[in-house]
Amino acid sequence: MKPTQALHDLGQSLWLDNITRSLLRTGGLRRYISEFSITGLTSNPTIFDHAIKNSSDYDDAIRSKIAQGESTEKLFFGLALDDLTEAADLFRPIYDRTSGIDGWVSLEVSPLLAHDTASTIAAAKDLHMQAQRPNIMIKIPGTPEGLPAIEEAIFAGVPINVTLLFSDDQYLAAANAFMRGIERRVEAGLMPDIRSVASIFISRWDAAVSGKVPQGLNDRLGIAMAKRAYKAYLGLLSSPRWMRAYNAGARAQRLLWASTGTKDPRASDVLYIKSLAAPFTVNTMPESALQAFADHGDVGPALPVDGGDAEHELAQFAREKVDVHVLANQLQEEGAKSFVKSWNDLMSVIDSKTAVLKRAS
Repeated sequence: MKPTQALHDLGQSLWLDNITRSLLRTGGLRRYISEFSITGLTSNPTIFDHAIKNSSDYDDAIRSKIAQGESTEKLFFGLALDDLTEAADLFRPIYDRTSGIDGWVSLEVSPLLAHDTASTIAAAKDLHMQAQRPNIMIKIPGTPEGLPAIEEAIFAGVPINVTLLFSDDQYLAAANAFMRGIERRVEAGLMPDIRSVASIFISRWDAAVSGKVPQGLNDRLGIAMAKRAYKAYLGLLSSPRWMRAYNAGARAQRLLWASTGTKDPRASDVLYIKSLAAPFTVNTMPESALQAFADHGDVGPALPVDGGDAEHELAQFAREKVDVHVLANQLQEEGAKSFVKSWNDLMSVIDSKTAVLKRAS
């Protein structure tokens, strides 16, 4: 049995953290679905930046949208939705077969809105309406300003991928925002089955402390924080509050492991895939990590439901003066800034390509 199939059979969804027009045209995504048990997909501005900058695959579509006089941002979302709706259609049989648990693709609102609640809500609703696909989630960052937008979007019936979460505290804040939206739907007599995932970023923890802790602690912080978050996740799923929501027809917001490509060249290239096996979770992985795991990965033991050795591990980091609460907030703030930079780079790439295509026409 392939490692990817074994991981899927354990109960974890494998999603691809990539999308390109070439991946769609050449049948690459279809192959990942059939051969590597991929059941969903996530995207972000950096992915589209590389896809548009490093190929001519989007040139014809850009020419067409130039003729329509679209703004750079509108042009981008048109390109992104072209790709993501096609991907969503490929995953639609999985979505139907699992009754909406799996088979999702994700599109991010503009990161420039990360600290603007009202604009984030409006953008999420608009993108969901444009997508016209039941299995497209809109990504909203789990920043303090994003939490009210998450609640409001869920209340409005928009499936949400909460991004930029790093700790159990940040996860619980996002989960509570999701639950408030669901509970408001129940009170309003609306169907409460609005799907969501909460994305915890893993590898950035280890990158943040690299060179600042003893070598023996390298590449262990992200996994320890994941174990702590998984314990909090299972605790919330078994709480009376969640049970009442289930009884009313709601379905759980799933925990998703993001940033699972290994950044340390000395560490295993499948470290965050093997170590984060857990039922009823998602691991969204870069193409290189997926291929590596399919080639030489193996499925480790499932994450312990009680957090296992997480607190022992985190105590070792605390002795090295690593304050994970402070660092979680720092990572979230840095992540939001990084997303803005990627977005601005993407807009510049589209502007440059637009200028070149105009001159050539």
